Amino acid sequence: MLAVVLSAQFVIPLSIAGSAVALPQIGAELGFHPVGLPGVVNGFNLAFALCTVVWGVASDRIGHTRSFRIGVGLAALGSAVSAVAGNLLLLDLARVIAGIGAAAVLTGAAPIINALFSGAARSRAFALFGTVNGLGLAAGPFLSGVLLTIAGWRAIFVAHALVLLLALAASGRIPSSSRQPAASRARLFDFGALRSHRFLAMTIVPVAGAIGFVCLLIYLPSALHAVHEVQPGTAGSMLLIMTIPVLVAPAAVHRLRAAVPISTTTVVVLSLLCLLFGAAGMLLLRAELPLAVLVVPMILLGPGFGLPLGFVDAEALAAVPPERAGAAAGVLNLFRIGAEAIFVALFAGVVTTKITAILPAPVGEAVAGGAFGQPAVYQQGWAVAVGISLGLLVVCLIGFVVASIGAARISPAAARTR
Repeated sequence: MLAVVLSAQFVIPLSIAGSAVALPQIGAELGFHPVGLPGVVNGFNLAFALCTVVWGVASDRIGHTRSFRIGVGLAALGSAVSAVAGNLLLLDLARVIAGIGAAAVLTGAAPIINALFSGAARSRAFALFGTVNGLGLAAGPFLSGVLLTIAGWRAIFVAHALVLLLALAASGRIPSSSRQPAASRARLFDFGALRSHRFLAMTIVPVAGAIGFVCLLIYLPSALHAVHEVQPGTAGSMLLIMTIPVLVAPAAVHRLRAAVPISTTTVVVLSLLCLLFGAAGMLLLRAELPLAVLVVPMILLGPGFGLPLGFVDAEALAAVPPERAGAAAGVLNLFRIGAEAIFVALFAGVVTTKITAILPAPVGEAVAGGAFGQPAVYQQGWAVAVGISLGLLVVCLIGFVVASIGAARISPAAARTR
């Protein structure tokens, strides 16, 4: 049962991180429309982010297993249509459908795991859940690149559809979850979980990951080419320094917490500090410095993102009543996916704005896109974007500590009233 949930879940971060790799080839076949081509990625991400809250409440009403199955079916349909789309409009619409389905998969998966397992088994299941999320995000560009090279961009969406169809066929093994009695009275947009300091603290964690890891994962290859003329294949290999720790960190944290009494707050603060110092090290990306100076910062970014992956969802859902687990998962994933969409766009906008203020178009636009030739100018845009990211990470660290202190103060008081 867990394998079914995780196989469907794997496709979601794979879609987020991997589809962008195919854009040049898609554009060469279907056209380089300034809105339609980015819509292949943006349509999925926006539909995904906007629908997580709606699906969260819906899953509480109709049952988490049923909403999960519906989501897998919609995501498979969207992927299949994407694979045969003959124009950008149809492809964009298909990616929106896939994003709507992906939101249902993600908001249903965590409550299903939460209900099926308990105790140590539950901790192990969520550690695997985090590992799969990290694997999809980390391996997405590489796996998509392999499929792109071997069989073209349509093969990426065919692979997504096949995995999802297999998961849909096997999803009948997942026990049906009954609708929660209180769910029918829940508001469609239910943000009540944010009143819990513990839940609020957990929502800050994926926001920090989006700022300090996802933005750099997406834009570091362009930066490496613009400053050092590092080719895409070499840049992809360098990213393994960041992504391999993401794969091993959730399981390592699970084993450590089973052997040593270490608190959730301690692990998260450690991860946020890794993100902060790792991102600060990205300021060393300069033409006059060797690439080797980036190794330690990149190593820090991996555990900074990966350490909390195995328990964030479990800790967040534990802070709310079971009948509101779906709505809570929707809110958590709205913060997760929404932060990625917002801050990735913000990072790119800051880099582009700074560079085009120095260099006129079209030269400035080309340099902002990663073209080599003006490394000193690119460094200025990169430094501003990284500097803003550092400030936001400090805000996240302070916010998490404040929310955690609030949760610690409330818990003893709640315990005394029982």
